Amino acid sequence: MRGGRQRTLFQAWGARAPPRAPAGADEDEDDAVLLAAAHEAEAGAEAGGFCRVSGALWIYPTNLPVRGYQARLARAALEANTLVVLPTGLGKTFVAAVVMYNFYRWFPSGKVLFLAPTKPLVAQQMEACARLMGLPRSHMAEMTGGTQVPNRKEIWDSKRVFFLTPQIMVNDLSRGICPAGEIKCLVIDEAHRALGNYAYCQVVKELKKYTNQFRVLALSATPGSDTKAVQQVISNLLIAQIEICSEDSPDIRPYSHVRQMEKIVVPLGEELAEFQSAYIRVSWQFHY
Repeated sequence: MRGGRQRTLFQAWGARAPPRAPAGADEDEDDAVLLAAAHEAEAGAEAGGFCRVSGALWIYPTNLPVRGYQARLARAALEANTLVVLPTGLGKTFVAAVVMYNFYRWFPSGKVLFLAPTKPLVAQQMEACARLMGLPRSHMAEMTGGTQVPNRKEIWDSKRVFFLTPQIMVNDLSRGICPAGEIKCLVIDEAHRALGNYAYCQVVKELKKYTNQFRVLALSATPGSDTKAVQQVISNLLIAQIEICSEDSPDIRPYSHVRQMEKIVVPLGEELAEFQSAYIRVSWQFHY
């Protein structure tokens, strides 16, 4: 995190900012400058795709109020495969967006992925990450079950930041249309699902066949019901460190939400009451 005045995206890339556009002008010019800078960095990248100039620093946004715990979590996730445990509503997506943006800069020809278990979550996380860190939308892509296989091959080749379900990722790895060796950062939402043969586990297992040079950031509000389940998540996702923040943590408490719980008993109604009675009769016959 930089002290003093915030570095703009143009300063971060080392590119000159364009002259201020007149009010109402298209903001595509900003993306064009970022893309030009990305191409410059790609030309100077070393073996493995790492750009030493970009990699000399990491960028943390200060245009939003800086929360110390989010900066700490982001920095930890940049340095090692990390499981971030953070209560709902306290900024897991923000941490992911910071990490993704920095890997996007550091590896100008690499791929950065965000996996979420459902189609609505995929769309939601893509919109949030684009808004938070200003990644060029022309480099971003959303892929779910509705995206046809021939189109996915073209998308894998032409885009750099992907938001998709793990099932799509597994299928494309098995088909050989996903450039696995180019993946540098893998964010896994709702990481507590990474048990048994769930698609998250398959993704990591398949990626390891092609490369070990990728960072994993796993996100969860509840990592597991017991120690054994948490250990499975850690092993399945190649986690090296765990960063845990509870609502009682000193640096979290100022941002925790006050909740009030009210119990409301709702009557079943005639139709559900009939189903209940039928279920009770069947259960009684089964047991006796």
